[in-house]
Amino acid sequence: MPSASPTSRPTLSVLAFDGMSPFELGAVVEVFGLPRPELDVPWYDLRVCSLERGPMHAVGGFTMTTEHGLDDFAAADTVMVVAVPDVRGAVPDPVVAALRSAHARGARIVSICSGAFALAAAGLLDGREATTHWRYAGLLQQRYPRVRVTPDVLYVDGEDVLTGAGSAAVLDMCLHLVRKDHGARVANAVARRLVVPPHRAGGQAQFVEAAVTAPEVDDAVARAIGWALAHLAEPITVADLARAACLAPRTFIRHFNRQTGTSPLRWVVTQRVMASLPLLEGTATPVEEIGAAVGFESPATFRHHFTRAMKTSPSAYRRTFRAAS
Repeated sequence: MPSASPTSRPTLSVLAFDGMSPFELGAVVEVFGLPRPELDVPWYDLRVCSLERGPMHAVGGFTMTTEHGLDDFAAADTVMVVAVPDVRGAVPDPVVAALRSAHARGARIVSICSGAFALAAAGLLDGREATTHWRYAGLLQQRYPRVRVTPDVLYVDGEDVLTGAGSAAVLDMCLHLVRKDHGARVANAVARRLVVPPHRAGGQAQFVEAAVTAPEVDDAVARAIGWALAHLAEPITVADLARAACLAPRTFIRHFNRQTGTSPLRWVVTQRVMASLPLLEGTATPVEEIGAAVGFESPATFRHHFTRAMKTSPSAYRRTFRAAS
């Protein structure tokens, strides 16, 4: 979690501007702004901030005003930019200065969608891997060649600086932040409130081929997913999944890729890693036993896949979560 003490509410600021689309801003407010006393953790103190003073027009024909300016924006534990007014225009100097000041102070800096252009303008993405909405990725690379733009992932976690894709991927980023701060149990509870999947890995493709399929094919893939989730601790092959779906293996692989954006076995690995998180967080079970309990054939295989997915080892993840509890 950012620099807030364990008993205080961590502050999170997000930047609004005249002419913005309210979707990403609304998602941030929904996740971090609503009180959640049932979770029994210090929830976020959300501050919607703006450079402009006075009413701002939003897409859809309504206006909004904010109670906080750039000083509050730069002072938060987590600082978010969900969009910029013009991806080809200059980012206002006061916004650039606020981002640099927040980062130098040790704040966690987060962008969503075209907000990556603001972070890049502040120099915070130089030499880093970063992402943005797929339609802006080429322009971001062109305008800021020192940024290593990764155009086809949901988000990139650089610890102190995180960048996310656009539109609905804002929810993936928000839940990822909640998971980092409060663990899988709390993130899953928030996801249930939002009626969204609790976790899509950051490396998942932004674009999933949404081919029109017959309902029976959709049901077949859903059957295979349900079967796999009930048998994670057992060896699982593509043939097993295809059998559960009542489809030929090649047909199953094709439809699974179209519906999920990933391969069946890669999806299984991700589900096993996710299943290990509550065990690492809430039990003293040895890491080796946890890996076996969620279906990894050896401790080394578990550590390899966990580290690739979570950017840290199982033991380090457990220590971090316990330190934050």
